Amino acid sequence: MKFEHNNISPLDNRYSSKILDTRLCFSEAELIKQRFIIEIDWLIYLCDKHPKHFLKISNTLKNKLSIFKNQFSDKYVLKIKKIEKKTNHDVKAVEYFIKDYFLKDKQLAKYIHLIHFGLTSEDVNSLAYAIMIKTGIKIHIQKLQSLTKSLNSYSTRWKNISLLSRTHGQAASPSTLGKEIKVFSNRIKTIIKSLKLVTPQAKFSGATGNYHTFLIANDKINWPNNNKKFLKTYDIQHNTHTTQIEPHDWIAETTQIMTRLNNICIDLCQDMWLYISNDIFSLKVYKNEVGSSTMPHKVNPIDFENAEGNFGISNSLNDYFVNKLTKSRLQRDLSDSTVLRNIGLTFGYSQIALTSLANGMEKVKPNLSKINNELDDNWEVLTEAVQTVMRYEGIDNAYEQLKTLSRGKKLNKESYIKFVKGLQISDASKNKLIKLTPKTYIGLSNKL
Repeated sequence: MKFEHNNISPLDNRYSSKILDTRLCFSEAELIKQRFIIEIDWLIYLCDKHPKHFLKISNTLKNKLSIFKNQFSDKYVLKIKKIEKKTNHDVKAVEYFIKDYFLKDKQLAKYIHLIHFGLTSEDVNSLAYAIMIKTGIKIHIQKLQSLTKSLNSYSTRWKNISLLSRTHGQAASPSTLGKEIKVFSNRIKTIIKSLKLVTPQAKFSGATGNYHTFLIANDKINWPNNNKKFLKTYDIQHNTHTTQIEPHDWIAETTQIMTRLNNICIDLCQDMWLYISNDIFSLKVYKNEVGSSTMPHKVNPIDFENAEGNFGISNSLNDYFVNKLTKSRLQRDLSDSTVLRNIGLTFGYSQIALTSLANGMEKVKPNLSKINNELDDNWEVLTEAVQTVMRYEGIDNAYEQLKTLSRGKKLNKESYIKFVKGLQISDASKNKLIKLTPKTYIGLSNKL
């Protein structure tokens, strides 16, 4: 009896329901399916585009092959895997499976010699992975857009909540909660643009990328142009200069962008964790949840911690993909093959993290009393404003005066106002500074 909790990866048990679309996109079954579709599409393409050089194919046979493709199921996968046990070659197993189907039909049997015509397995694999990763990127962008939409909503909701900033961990010029969240949504928005610019590539040029088999069979066809057009039917760019393998530079680019995304999100997770730790945000209490097995009072920021961990796993995978996939001995070695089978994991772990991050954001609420008390306890942050106004009015040692007053010291409202009143500046500037409070000294943050 199959018991899913015996699976070794949490992506296939604990977190499986959260990434259904991504699991399907990068599954072994999907890889086999894409190989299967490519092999049939290639045969039809040859016969359709070059009927004088290959066999002409009727609409009846094309419809029959279309039905064959559309009926792809787990049953097909099991049969192909059974063949693979004999061949010890995954792409050849797909070819033989199609051949077996053709043998059962007198008309299709005439086309058996055109199955996998001119191709090396890496032609099929590079295109299959390009299709899968392209779909994976699309899914990932949808999840990122959902997160940015959510963050923008919080940003709008909290745009007028003043917040004591901290640089080097120390009190600094105030901001607003809304603006600080907006920083992250804007950063993620930039990453989405980068992901959209990725150009999936594949090679379709034979054993060592030189079109040997195509040219020796028929030198009347412009094979580079022909194969480029075939790949274009999948909206995949043909990499014209390769060895036996497509060099995976575009995949490395994708995973590097993923790492940049993950790091932005880790930054947000760590900030939220610190805000919660410092009581700037409080966590909503859910009656049936348990924060600690021994400490009943605890409500922990577990979603942000979960997200940080899973983003980190994704980053580790990305580092290896970048450093491994772009290297292959001479015209090829097979070590990239087993690595590519894991490409879906970086999407899976990152998406688990995105879900946890979104869940974490839903569970927090600003602790207004703590936020306001912290602002009111740090009037020294206004010394920046004071020395800037003094400079504006021509006082050249303004910074030094404020440094003597405030460095390493605490100011309160009374000491601040007393100092301002004693300044040799215009009454208009004095009035402006006297009216200023840490809560209102927010610059344009509420508009940003």
